[in-house]
Amino acid sequence: MTDDADSRHDRVTAHPTPGRGNSLAHWTSARHPLRVAINYVVVWLVRISPSLRLKRWLMRRLGMTVGEGVSWGLEATPDVFWPDLITVRDHAIVGYDATILCHEFLQDEYRTGEVVIGERAMIGAGAILLPGVEVGEGASVAANSLVTRDVPPGETVAGVPARPMGTRVERDAVGLDGGETDPASDR
Repeated sequence: MTDDADSRHDRVTAHPTPGRGNSLAHWTSARHPLRVAINYVVVWLVRISPSLRLKRWLMRRLGMTVGEGVSWGLEATPDVFWPDLITVRDHAIVGYDATILCHEFLQDEYRTGEVVIGERAMIGAGAILLPGVEVGEGASVAANSLVTRDVPPGETVAGVPARPMGTRVERDAVGLDGGETDPASDR
């Protein structure tokens, strides 16, 4: 994770909403209802299709930037309101039931932000990425984690909120992730 806890907030745009009620009450002013309805149907197809090729094609129709060889798990959900703010680089994996959010509706405003998943990054089952988050190349997000900050390249994060667990090289050196330790160190 980066030292700057607010780095994702620097990439999130706030959109104040007028009048009484929370910002979700004004969603039709934020995005055209027909656009959201079409997105919803296409996202539903992305979630249930077993074909990775079809999923990538459908996600590109939503305006997402999807690299070569991206694997998108069953029931994984891209943002329905702003899927066009999602970039998934080559050979990344988004696991079963993961959720990629590019918006957040708050009391007096809603916020939008691009989410970038780097090349060969892995997003675990049930993980949630918040708007403005960048997951670096080769980084891993553990299952059921809530990613509220950027994940540097090669880093593994886990938990709610997600916290660093070290790089793959560091974990292998201490025998985590099924890596072998140096037999000489056992003496």
